[in-house]
Amino acid sequence: MATASKDALVLVTGASGFIGGHCVRELLEHGYRVRGTVRDLSATEKVAHLRALAERLGGALEFAEADLSRDAGWTEAVRGCDYVLHVASPFPLEVPKHEDDLIRPAVDGTLRVLKACAESGTVKRVVQTSSVAAVAYGGDRPESKVFDEEDWSNADRCTPYPKSKTLAERAAWDFVKTLPGDKRFELAVINPGMVLGPVMNADAGTSVEIICKLLKREMPACPHLGFAPVDVRDVAIAHRLAMETPSAAGNRYICAGDHIWIQDMAKILAGEFNPKGYNVPTGRLPYPIMWIAARFDKVLRLALQYVGRKEQVSCAKAVRELGWEMRPVDKSLLETGYSLIEHGLVPARAA
Repeated sequence: MATASKDALVLVTGASGFIGGHCVRELLEHGYRVRGTVRDLSATEKVAHLRALAERLGGALEFAEADLSRDAGWTEAVRGCDYVLHVASPFPLEVPKHEDDLIRPAVDGTLRVLKACAESGTVKRVVQTSSVAAVAYGGDRPESKVFDEEDWSNADRCTPYPKSKTLAERAAWDFVKTLPGDKRFELAVINPGMVLGPVMNADAGTSVEIICKLLKREMPACPHLGFAPVDVRDVAIAHRLAMETPSAAGNRYICAGDHIWIQDMAKILAGEFNPKGYNVPTGRLPYPIMWIAARFDKVLRLALQYVGRKEQVSCAKAVRELGWEMRPVDKSLLETGYSLIEHGLVPARAA
């Protein structure tokens, strides 16, 4: 397929979200026309920052109303689009009462978007946002194992969130395989790790909640949890590259750095912010105390199942095939912190 034309119209699902907003910015900065989906067009405050961005850049931005839980709106949202970045997906802050409360919206929502793309007659390629949760979870594998794009999480042994990401991504690949020639489009998938980076407004993403808690000292110490982080701006770049690069069709790309423990993240934050009046905890939270605290904290309750787990994945394929690069994790962490303060999600303090 030819390289994406800069006058192309690109749909970004979940445009008001953390990753979606940065994808909108990335596309506008590169001259694309952008349409974003939102659940409610009347909630203008959720996209005011994106409208202001488009005006500042002189870019073409419009919005369409569509919800992953309903069929209505998707045909209109996709109409006339050349490309689709399917970013929207549920990301819980707590363990759902039933796994289907998370799985069904993820799987059914993905299929709603893809069916609309197949019927559009204009969509050339879809880039779907998945996760390393669809790559490296649910199995008993050696601790030294470094996961790559050939690996898949074992959905039968996953907790609800990685199970939802795994099943949604598999559903997308299966759907594309069954399309007749006249409805076929290309699919590429981005599998980010823990997404950090500056928030664009006060509606912060779930993945930066842990940074909020550290800066606000809502935990007395650091749980023994670790992640493979990536900056949201680099995730947005990866989506654009996967859309533009002809050879990306039919491929998935892990976008995540080296594993880092929350305690080490906290030390980076403490070095920058504690002299400014903050009191970021840097000690280790013993598991029994975490277990007790999780009875009252829904985020800790969700995290209990990942204690002590190392997330080791390779982004070599994205670097090699897309020419993708990552900024340093300490830079992402600090810029996350400053943006949370700027948008009032963390109180400003006097040094």
